[in-house]
Amino acid sequence: MEELAKKECITGRPDVPRLVGEPLEALKNQLGNGWDVVDERRLIKPFSFPDFASALAFVNRVGELAEQQNHHPNLQLRWGEAVVEIWTRTIDGLTESDFVFAAKTELL
Repeated sequence: MEELAKKECITGRPDVPRLVGEPLEALKNQLGNGWDVVDERRLIKPFSFPDFASALAFVNRVGELAEQQNHHPNLQLRWGEAVVEIWTRTIDGLTESDFVFAAKTELL
């Protein structure tokens, strides 16, 4: 995961192919930490917190990261939980940059 987190996101390029099969599985294994790949198109992970304020603070940190990396996930916030959903919209699937963003999210 640390190697992924050191990279920068490269987003919005429709010429980057969508990851499927073994390359996708290899990046999922490298990322680890409970991230789920859904339909080979989305990375999703719920994060648990002791209260609403902690979950909100995390969502705000993810938002700051999103602006820095120019890679914007879907964020769901509720009492004690924040769910992060990542994918590359231009190809409606996953690229290495999605895994990079997920790894950076883990470091928050």
